[in-house]
Amino acid sequence: MQQPYPSEPLSSRNWLTAVLLAFFLGVVGAHRFYVGKTGTAILMIVTCGGAGVWTLIDFIMLLLGNFRDAEGLPIKNQS
Repeated sequence: MQQPYPSEPLSSRNWLTAVLLAFFLGVVGAHRFYVGKTGTAILMIVTCGGAGVWTLIDFIMLLLGNFRDAEGLPIKNQS
């Protein structure tokens, strides 16, 4: 059951868009560019997503709703 009012503000970024970017273009940090984390996105390009490990961790965190945007707001599935 979903609460009528979330306990903390949520990011304006779309959860599904971030998940799809992480799945298909995660190695180049596309999902991090999308949420405003440009510095770490560039590091993902240089390291090929931390040899895939960093990408996998981000993907799992997005699925669980623990990933945050550049402002520190959680990106969660709101449906």
